[in-house]
Amino acid sequence: MAVRPVYVPRDDRPGVVVRSLDFEWFPGFSTAQKQRSIQSLHAAAGEAGIEPVLEISSKSPEELGVSLSAFHLSLADAEGGRSCSVETAFQGSKVFERAGPFIDLLNGTSREAKKDDRLKSSGRLLRFEFQGTAWPLKPRTYFYDWLYLSALEQQSGLQETLVGYRGFTDIEFNPRKSINCQAYSAALYVSILESGQSDTILYSPESFLESLQDEYTARDELLARQHGLD
Repeated sequence: MAVRPVYVPRDDRPGVVVRSLDFEWFPGFSTAQKQRSIQSLHAAAGEAGIEPVLEISSKSPEELGVSLSAFHLSLADAEGGRSCSVETAFQGSKVFERAGPFIDLLNGTSREAKKDDRLKSSGRLLRFEFQGTAWPLKPRTYFYDWLYLSALEQQSGLQETLVGYRGFTDIEFNPRKSINCQAYSAALYVSILESGQSDTILYSPESFLESLQDEYTARDELLARQHGLD
């Protein structure tokens, strides 16, 4: 057995309800084993009244879920009209004590960006810099969420499809080891869409943060407890 979160878009205000569910885990690294675990988690979600659920990861049984993985989801970069994945944008924007941002990562693959040795050897992470703007480390998922939601906004015809889902998962995400989660970001996007406030909330990074202050305060408290952070 294992426990993993299912992210449910809130219907009372923009935000996400995190439901941690027990389900049967199928060990192994193959796609087949991962998809058995996904099926088991989604069955548990259905029993909890959460359906339909979309798995967002490279192991998703649905093409949509694979395409929405941060490794694959494309984000237009305003600098020179380039595009990159959400993952490369996130990793390439990190600024450390001794180096960064590593904008060369925007030209490579998501896997190369995530495994770049400089991300581990450049000292303490200080902030993010993307498209000429500096981003703070707190709220802890603020920058990642903004990148992911910005990429979703650029996908034509996606909104009507996403609002049909009542929950989102990422079988690769372990809340005890990681902080940013593409399934959480997708659920947040759907909640914003359904609030009817997307034009205001997604207008700028500043309006995004101001509108989600309560959500991020609660999320930072949860992440601090899970990871022993200050």
